[in-house]
Amino acid sequence: MNIENDVQGMALALEWAAKGMLITSPNPRVGCVLVKDGVVIGEGHTQPPGQAHAEVQALNDAMRRGNDVRGATAYVSLEPCSHFGRTPPCADTLIRAGIGKVVAALGDPNPLVGGQGFAKLRAAGIEVVTDVLASEAREMNIGFLSRMQRGRPWVRMKTAASLDGRTALYNGHSQWITSAEARDDGHRWRARACAILTGIGTVIEDNPQLTVRAIDTPRQPRRIVIDSRLQISPDARVLTGGGTWIVAAQSDPDKEARLRERGAEIIILPNTHGKVDLPLLMEELGRRQINELHVEAGFKLNGSLIREACVDELLVYLAPSLLGDAHGMFDLRALDSLDDRKRLSFHEIKQLGPDLRILARFI
Repeated sequence: MNIENDVQGMALALEWAAKGMLITSPNPRVGCVLVKDGVVIGEGHTQPPGQAHAEVQALNDAMRRGNDVRGATAYVSLEPCSHFGRTPPCADTLIRAGIGKVVAALGDPNPLVGGQGFAKLRAAGIEVVTDVLASEAREMNIGFLSRMQRGRPWVRMKTAASLDGRTALYNGHSQWITSAEARDDGHRWRARACAILTGIGTVIEDNPQLTVRAIDTPRQPRRIVIDSRLQISPDARVLTGGGTWIVAAQSDPDKEARLRERGAEIIILPNTHGKVDLPLLMEELGRRQINELHVEAGFKLNGSLIREACVDELLVYLAPSLLGDAHGMFDLRALDSLDDRKRLSFHEIKQLGPDLRILARFI
């Protein structure tokens, strides 16, 4: 493939970054393409934590092909790192390889990098161009950027409803409101998240696994249950396989011991009302390197998360049906004025089979 300009080169780098969508967490999803005389000579994307970053992958690919990288342009979707972490600095590697130009989509907000990668490259005489397809790169790493800039994950709340906004019948029946196409797509969003969060009400009523099943995935996201009074049964399916985080507002040593036997970790984060402190939980998840948090909960927890300003966007699947008097999507208080409504902007609308998928972001 021939590359005629920086936009084409970066578009290809982003395609490579997408190949690592499910494996790089908690690191960012980064792609790198090496181009010389308009010809692609090396390609790669960041591997799982502790393994090679995109730049090293692309350089290794060029070597395998027998290509000389000296003087080549490196298109990379995020600023090359400049510090020793699990791997050596990529900026130093590019310098040693004799790269002549680096085109980056975004600067890295990680305070350990924060422009230092670009500075190293420029000090070595390498031309640096930035902000090429920046918005596309930002979308790919929206969770990583959120954690670095705000100290909390990007929170995406998923719900499936009828056209009149109902998620379950009055008797609790909800399978299935939306189509198989919509359900499979929901699993794709699960797969890209670092963790899936639900509430104890959903666990008691539905006993979900909260795993990715509809698509192949190299890893399963962390499962998190909000359970203020530690009501969860040790036999709940969400505990299968271990590693589940149970977030409570009060301690109970006996219950905690039984849950730990199932491989769960108990996190105690009370607020002044005896419930889980949701904003504090978001900060804790940021410290635990959760980039994207996928919420699949009932209308009560959904409402609480929205009221506490813990949600960044809604992922709503709407089926072309009407359910009438039934459960809604969110438990929100009645308003006296339209000025108090929660405002969102439509980010994307797409049809999947008979259903609509709406991605809307809080303003």
